[in-house]
Amino acid sequence: MTIKAAFLSTVAVLIVTPVMPARNTGSVPRTATPVLVELFTSEGCSSCPPADRFLEKLDHQTVPGAEMIVLSEHVDYWNHIGWKDPYSSHLYSERQSAYARRLGLNSVYTPQIVVDGASEFVGSNTGVADKVFAKALAAAKIPLRLSLISGGGQSLHAHLDAGILEPSFDLREAEVYIVLALNRAESQVSSGENAGHKLAHVAVVREIRKLGIIKQAQGFSQDIQLNLGAVSGNLRLIAFVQEPRQGKVLGAALLPVSVN
Repeated sequence: MTIKAAFLSTVAVLIVTPVMPARNTGSVPRTATPVLVELFTSEGCSSCPPADRFLEKLDHQTVPGAEMIVLSEHVDYWNHIGWKDPYSSHLYSERQSAYARRLGLNSVYTPQIVVDGASEFVGSNTGVADKVFAKALAAAKIPLRLSLISGGGQSLHAHLDAGILEPSFDLREAEVYIVLALNRAESQVSSGENAGHKLAHVAVVREIRKLGIIKQAQGFSQDIQLNLGAVSGNLRLIAFVQEPRQGKVLGAALLPVSVN
């Protein structure tokens, strides 16, 4: 379903209390190529649940040769239609709008999947997914590594290392981002298009933060301190490198984290 919208800037934050790394939902070979899959969705959209289920399937690592690093980004422009999505943020609506401009689309819509910032398709149209994923797997990637240093109380201390931005990427610099996401979230929807349904989501984004930039022929190494809102359960950290102005994603990494 398509809705045109104009967006204003906001920033959302959250606090975590990590205890120990948690096991990922699927088995990822050491030689797997990371592919960042962003689903723009809403609990107010009746077309979105099939796409939510498809993202969950990808999260179980069903694509040979790939480490599917998925993100569920709940937009807020459905909130006035009957159900306010508790996981929505205007920030994710803005991110989707930036992709629409970059990819030459006339408007935004849900459900939409964007793969490595380079290709998009209707999130429930799984028939085109294999071709898009094959294209992403063939692209050159910068290696990234996330590691947990410590956690306790209301903070999480992690570290990110990224490989060199080689001249072959033909970029003077690239941007580095960190994402905090819920492994799983559920809602019992009582109004709107999905009234009466219990909806489930994976990798629900709660924060996206720009960490810095990588210059050409250089790498990137930085400690990350997260002191953001109280949430219990299993979380995940995702890091990715992206061309400026929200272009192609050049590499990504995932670190599951268990909190209480």
